[in-house]
Amino acid sequence: MMPEDVPPLPAALRLRLDSAALAANWTALDALSGGARAGAAIKADCYGLGVAAAVPVLAAAGCRDWFVAHWQEAAVAARLVQAGQISVLHGPMNDAEAAYARALGARPVLNSLAQVRRWLATGGGPCDLMVDTGMNRLGLALGEIGDAAVSALEIETCMSHLASADEDCAQNAAQLARFREVTSAVRAERYSLCNSAGIALGGDYHFDLTRPGLALYGGVPRGDFAGQIAQVAWPEAAVIQVRTLAAGDSVGYNATFIAPAPMRVGVISVGYADGYLRCWSGRGHVLWEGRRLPVLGRVSMDMTIVDLSTAENCGEGDWLGLEYALPQAAATSGLSQYELLTLMGRRFARNE
Repeated sequence: MMPEDVPPLPAALRLRLDSAALAANWTALDALSGGARAGAAIKADCYGLGVAAAVPVLAAAGCRDWFVAHWQEAAVAARLVQAGQISVLHGPMNDAEAAYARALGARPVLNSLAQVRRWLATGGGPCDLMVDTGMNRLGLALGEIGDAAVSALEIETCMSHLASADEDCAQNAAQLARFREVTSAVRAERYSLCNSAGIALGGDYHFDLTRPGLALYGGVPRGDFAGQIAQVAWPEAAVIQVRTLAAGDSVGYNATFIAPAPMRVGVISVGYADGYLRCWSGRGHVLWEGRRLPVLGRVSMDMTIVDLSTAENCGEGDWLGLEYALPQAAATSGLSQYELLTLMGRRFARNE
């Protein structure tokens, strides 16, 4: 038998996606967007959860506008939704990418006068336009939007991006004022300013289209969303060995945990190579039948050791859930909610 003929074994890591929660989150964010319509940021493989699993759920819920970063991501998304509904945030860096956009049917988001002129010189057509209103990342400067080349574009969505919508700060109002100037100066079918957190800033910020990402996948970027956004990602790891420690035995690299008494521990198949970083060492918990079991010692590359003292019936081959409600997990780990999602590696079997 050739290696390719050997059926794969089940993974020792799995990421369960709660489809009902994902659909409910999009529906809630669409309603919170008021008169605007909610799209979906699906870049980075739907923030790590899996495009193949998440996009059909979002489409069935009613989403019709999709935002990716790279052209490779657009090609994957185009297998699942209409290419004309996909916006590629990084825009065409060269003539080949402009030609690829037309062949695929996805819309480039033009981020500079150079990209504007490249798009027109290679044939023009429907596009989106990003204008920088204060983040100083991508987008035309306000002083460039009056350029004759901009007025020659066939713009579907003119957009900007809020830098600090997760905070109550003066920058939000300043960006809103600048974007209002943009809407008066740039002709487009639709205007879009809000990310997930921006939706909570209220109707003045919504315009025609909102672009939630994090909140779709269970993130809570502002307290306003508490109780309205459900957990979507449920990572789990299998127990690969159970051990009994004697009092005084050390655990893991550098012996950072010493057993105070005889205790039962489990080795689970997740580590920093899977995105479960060393910041969880001695701080994280896993879940078993409603019980929280602490992480002991240092997280290794492929393994983490947990306390099974109160889980007598948990054994090798059983599954433990990582404690991963995003706001609480961010507070415990020191990682951002975005990092928690996108760090999860490919060894997690996704339900796609």
